[in-house]
Amino acid sequence: MRQGYFRADRVSDSIKREVADILNRHVKDPRLAFMTITHVHVASDLKYARIYFTSMREGAELDAVQQGLERAAGFVQRKLGERLHLRHTPHLCFTYDTAVERGLRMNRLLTELEGERVDDDSQ
Repeated sequence: MRQGYFRADRVSDSIKREVADILNRHVKDPRLAFMTITHVHVASDLKYARIYFTSMREGAELDAVQQGLERAAGFVQRKLGERLHLRHTPHLCFTYDTAVERGLRMNRLLTELEGERVDDDSQ
């Protein structure tokens, strides 16, 4: 069981690297500019991969990025199958990564708390 976990990690790293390269070199969709693959989570049976991405775009433009990735998913999966030597190529699902936004919000809150603490100490 432990060996399977490590294999999923290795496959996840390979998928992240290869998907980023495929999107950069072979997918010519302008909606996907300024988009970064941040993390890939692969199911333990290696049949499903959730690919997390971030983008500098917001609102409707971010929705367009998501649509562009969904539209390219079949092509990317086929190219990935050619590059990785797995029995089954994982089904790809693209998901916007909110971790960066949550981290920035947490930093902002901590900074505000620190400012309030300094104000309380000075009084």
